Parts: sequence; C-alpha cells; structure tokens
Amino acid sequence: LFRRVFESVLRRCIEERLVGGEGFAVDASLIKADANRQKGIEGDKGLPPEAASRAIDEYLAVLDDAAFGAATEVTPKFVSPSDPAARWTGAHGGQAFFAYSTNYLVDIENAIIVDVEATTAIRQAEVLAAKRMIERSLERFDLYPSRLLGDSGYGSAEMLAWLVYEHGIEPHVTVF
Repeated sequence: LFRRVFESVLRRCIEERLVGGEGFAVDASLIKADANRQKGIEGDKGLPPEAASRAIDEYLAVLDDAAFGAATEVTPKFVSPSDPAARWTGAHGGQAFFAYSTNYLVDIENAIIVDVEATTAIRQAEVLAAKRMIERSLERFDLYPSRLLGDSGYGSAEMLAWLVYEHGIEPHVTVF
C-alpha cells in the first residue's frame, strides 16, 4: 500500500515536470534497529533454540533475499535474537549497533525521491538496491538517467560495468 501511495505521488511530480529523469543520485542512510546491543549473540553460533519462534522465522525468511542475508557470504559478527535481520555495524565510526539501511534514488533536478528500498546495512546490499531502483524507475515510469551520482560505495568495477556497459549510464562516483 505504501508503495502505491508513493508511486501515485511520484506520478504527479512527473506530470508537473518536477522530475527530469536525466540525472539521479543514490545513497543509503543507516536506521538504528530496535535491538539491544548487549543481548547480541556471536554470529557464528547462530540463534539459540530457545529464541522466540517469530524471530527465528523472520531470520530464516530473509536469508535467501539478496537485500538481506544473501547479500554477502560473510557471517555477521553478532546477531540480535529479537531482530535477527538487522546487521551489526560500526559504519558511523563510533560504537557499533544493529541497523538497517534505507536506500534512496533521487532525481537531481529538484531533489525528488523517485524510489526507496530497505536493505541490510552492508555495501553489497546497497549496490543491489541501487540497481533495483534504477530498473524499477525505468519499468514503472520510463525514467532512465543519463548519469548517476554516488559515493565510493557504488564505485566497484562490477557496478561501473553495470552502469556503463549494460545501461549506458555515465557514473559520477568515486572509484575504489
């Protein structure tokens, strides 16, 4: 329902010519999960059998989703028994915490968000979300940017090849 409301507002923005569709920017923001960091379990030990069945069901349901568990083969350092899909991260440089990422695709003409996708808080999932959002903007709105702005998280050889050779999008990203 939220996506339908969001897309109807976006359609109106497109009709009013507030969205140019020529250039997009992409980035992710960390959203702190409602999970107690002191109750985290070492990732290689997995969830204990006495963990709540809802938490186990949610954890297992996202393991095969490329935006969450399948985004990387690396075992998480810690897993939260109350929110096992959240990812332990120290990305802000301070004390680590459990988090998700919200990924945004923004039309740069008027800073209108054209898509959003939630993922686990790791770079591989953020890059996948960027690809999904670009493809969705093409399929649903015929918005196809000629350039993409982003930070070094989107500057891998694989992502640059996908942008340039598969989609003809000029990358304006820091290469790492």
